[in-house]
Amino acid sequence: MQAEKVDVIVVGAGLSGLYAACLLAAQNKSVIVLEARSRVGGRIFCPEHEGFFADLGPSWYWPALNPRVVALIQALGLQSYPQFEKGMARFMAKDGHVENFPGYPMDPPGRRLEGGMAVLVKGLSARLSQDVVRLNHPVCEIQRQDHGVRVHVGILDQAPQCVLEAGHLILAMPPRLAASSVLFTPDLSYDLTQAMLKASTWMAGHAKFFALYDKADWLGMGFSGQGFSLCGPIGEFHDGSAPEGAPYGLTGFSNIPALRRRDDETMIQAVLAQLPCLFGEDAGAPVKIYYRDWAREKYTAAEYDQRSAHNHPEFHPPGGKTSIWDGSFHFAGSETADYYGGYLEGALSSAERAVSAIVQN
Repeated sequence: MQAEKVDVIVVGAGLSGLYAACLLAAQNKSVIVLEARSRVGGRIFCPEHEGFFADLGPSWYWPALNPRVVALIQALGLQSYPQFEKGMARFMAKDGHVENFPGYPMDPPGRRLEGGMAVLVKGLSARLSQDVVRLNHPVCEIQRQDHGVRVHVGILDQAPQCVLEAGHLILAMPPRLAASSVLFTPDLSYDLTQAMLKASTWMAGHAKFFALYDKADWLGMGFSGQGFSLCGPIGEFHDGSAPEGAPYGLTGFSNIPALRRRDDETMIQAVLAQLPCLFGEDAGAPVKIYYRDWAREKYTAAEYDQRSAHNHPEFHPPGGKTSIWDGSFHFAGSETADYYGGYLEGALSSAERAVSAIVQN
């Protein structure tokens, strides 16, 4: 099959991959972004309900800690608003007993984006030329060549969907997922492969819900929408309302390990049964509810992610390597960041590092 040739191939159209592509385009590099999903954004996923976009992936950024995110928001002309935290929080004990407490305001303060975090990837996509981002293009093999890389798209052991060649490649997908789903020729070293498999994929073991309402009874009760529960199915709650106050929203993360979670519909019904215990009877009857179990996402989670811890892990370049194959293969993606790994800031910083290595090569 005739290979399409470009300067750089980016694998993954999440925030890191799209940002890297925009930086490369600004340097007059020809680039193609290969994305296995039918959409851009990766773990940034925001279904729409009547003009409101519910964050089922990352929800916040922290201006005091995230200068790259702030700069990108400003460059794209986006608007943000503070996380609502006024009022009492709620706590549910293991026996189901519920009580109030003052809550834990974010320190430093966190903010949400109008239009959801999806506006970041939408804004970056709009800056790329048509046909740069190729959706439904899963990478199955990456081959090292004398002067670059060769990439096969499709399913292993079948005729490739297409073949591409480039002087450089940026792998902007979770290292663990890449190590378990992509064939590398020649084989990556044992130590590097093990480091990639040990690199936890942020959110891959998590599940998140988002419920929307025409009114917020919990506000009238003096509650902030923040809550914590020891008996599940949701362990952490936050107010997810629109900046103007409507639609109103409650959102949060499951505290049930991925291996023990049931199917989506069973989990949704369990969430609807839990919400009235914390935020009033009407909280169990939202106008719309969304639920996303990231552990069931084939292009997010690998087998090892079913056992991932709920605490935020520390991330770093796999095996301490940011580039391999004589500088033709570069790691990006939030899990490979030198700092703020797993966060949006880490996604951007790792993309800048990879692009800088290419431009300076």
